[in-house]
This record gives sequence, C-alpha cells and structure tokens, in this order.
Amino acid sequence: MVLKIDVIACLSDNYAYLLRDEESGAAVVFDAPEAAPILDAVAASGGRLDALLLTHHHGDHIEGAAEIVGRTGAELIGAAADAHRLPPLGRAVTDGESFAVGPLGLRGMATPGHTRGHIVYYAPAARALFSGDTLFSLGCGRLFEGSAEDMWDSLLRLAALPPETFIYPGHEYTASNGRFALSVDPDNAALAERLAEVEALRAAGRPTVPVTLKRELLTNPFLRAGDPRLAGRLGLAGRPAVEAFAELRRRKDTFR
Repeated sequence: MVLKIDVIACLSDNYAYLLRDEESGAAVVFDAPEAAPILDAVAASGGRLDALLLTHHHGDHIEGAAEIVGRTGAELIGAAADAHRLPPLGRAVTDGESFAVGPLGLRGMATPGHTRGHIVYYAPAARALFSGDTLFSLGCGRLFEGSAEDMWDSLLRLAALPPETFIYPGHEYTASNGRFALSVDPDNAALAERLAEVEALRAAGRPTVPVTLKRELLTNPFLRAGDPRLAGRLGLAGRPAVEAFAELRRRKDTFR
C-alpha cells in the first residue's frame, strides 16, 4: 500500500482526516464536522469514499455525516457503545476490535473520559492514531461525561502505542494547550521548542498536527502526570499519578 493522509480543516478549529491507499483507491474519513470541505477533499482525491468513521456523538464531529454518506455511499462506522447517540451505523465497533475497509486495517480503542462512548482508531500500516477529542497535541479532552480516572486510563492506553505513531486529533488547540503546558512545566526545553514551532506554524496558517507520540510523551503534561517532577510542581509529590492528572485537568479548565 501507498498511504496518504490529508488534513481537512472544518468549522472554526475542527479537523477531519482522509486516509487513502493510493494503489487501490480505498479511502476513509475520520469524523464529519461539516460536509462541504470533506466532500471537496474526497472529490480532489478521486471521488471514492468507502467509509466514514466517527469518534463520538458531539455535533461538531457528526454534523456532516448524513450528507457525506448520502453523497458518497460510504459505510458509517462508530462505537457500538455509542450507537444510540450516533447516526445509524453500518458497522458498530467494539473496544479492541480489528477490522478492515478494503486493504486498510484499523483497530478501535475505547477511550472514555471526554464522553462515555468515545472511540479512537489506530491504523498500524499508516503509523497513525485518529484520536478525536481524547488526545490533543499538548492537551487532552475535557471531562464532559467521564471521570479523571477514566481519562487517565484512556491516555495510558494510547501512551503504550509505538512511539513513532503520528497523532491526528479532532481540533487545532495546540497553541492554547502549549501556553497552559508551559505554565505548569516551565523548565521543559522540549516543550518550549515545540511551542515555538507551533506559533510559527499557526502564523503561517498551517496545522500543527500530526505530531508523533514520542514528542507528545516529552511535552504533553497530561501524558506526563506520572512524572514525579511535574507532580512536585503541582504540590502533589508522592501522590498517585491520577491525582496529578485530575489537578492538571482542573487547572486547564480555568486557564486563561
């Protein structure tokens, strides 16, 4: 396979992604914030779309699903645990389930925290994780339905993926996430370097993703809640990592 991934800007700060095998023409899209830019990207890549995969039920991730499916005939795929709040699914995926769309191999991973039924998709051949609103560059999703324990467990699962995995999140939040990260981790040289890069990319109107998991493990405070140095800065030295994570999430929710 010759795999290509297009980043599709939607709404004010959402992303969808088009994964295509250039040899077979098989193509899938992850999330559907709005139809027009996604349909334009599909048309520019040859007009074929085999499946549309949804990460969770929030409107800014499913708004364009009906039109995209209606226009392309794509199979709609989402989490079995969230099927009752998603548009009618052609395939309902369970946690850990491996499946294929043509030659494209994928694995669903349940990541409760942002929502109870959130799922992410890992594409091993593409070295890509489509992380929805669970994992952002330099950040993670708000806890709208799940607990800190839920989200921390979900992030640990993602952190165990191969470090060369590229992260494709659902939003362009990296600059604001980076400013918060630097406020709690001011001596992190890798973080300062990443934030400078992010500011340059945004000034040029370019996306800040994808980014490797390896880099996120060095710079994202929500993945580093188990680091004793970071816990110490939070006044939680010696406490369980999930408590440091919960404190980070609490501070981020009120950060300006």
